[in-house]
Amino acid sequence: MGNHEGIEKLFFELASESRLSILHELQNENLKMHEIARRLDVTATEAFRQLQRLSKALLVQKQPEGTFAITFYGKLVLHLSSSFEFVSKHREYFLTHDVWQIPQQFVNRISELSQTQLVMDAMENISRGEKMFIEAEQYAWGLAEGHVPALMDPVMSEKMGKGLKLKMLIPESHLQAAKTQPVPPQNVELRWLPSIPVIIGITEKEATICFRFIGGRMDYAGFSGKDPTFLNWVKDLFLYYWDKGKRA
Repeated sequence: MGNHEGIEKLFFELASESRLSILHELQNENLKMHEIARRLDVTATEAFRQLQRLSKALLVQKQPEGTFAITFYGKLVLHLSSSFEFVSKHREYFLTHDVWQIPQQFVNRISELSQTQLVMDAMENISRGEKMFIEAEQYAWGLAEGHVPALMDPVMSEKMGKGLKLKMLIPESHLQAAKTQPVPPQNVELRWLPSIPVIIGITEKEATICFRFIGGRMDYAGFSGKDPTFLNWVKDLFLYYWDKGKRA
């Protein structure tokens, strides 16, 4: 019961927009009370009240020179709360899409998708994925249900001839069809998995990921972005599956 009470109290403190804003401000620099009040556009009395609550919760601490600083515990709480913010922002999507088809260690890092854009239109996402591959300069990796039409693009073929590295993971059911397609062989690696849990496209510039509906169907709605943290997350996830893939 004691542990639950502690979590409930912490969640209550984080439920305030004002208190969260103070934590975000103090994450960047130490501030005096009147500076916090000005930045949040609240009265000094209100800023004082919120700082008292945060201090009691051990999330902030007053410094000898009169400024307030976020504690190391507060930094950790704020970092972990970003996962809740991201999931809550896209709660309608996660009500219908199964993020648990990927390994738990990547679900635990879900906040790394915070700087992405959710694109619900399937055709827009498919076109975006093809465009990503065509504009790639160094590498283009895909975890897909079948072949990627962009591979047939003359620009794509030319780039592969100049050194663009391509890695594709496809389901076993599409393996024979993939082998018969006239895809340029240079710099192309192909592996297969029994089934494809998510759709992934990633280059050195951009990435996209689409989760399946609960039940398994794919609607190609998902997250896209160029944020380096997001790119690293997608890259790590792709390489996780690449290591499990079997050579075609």
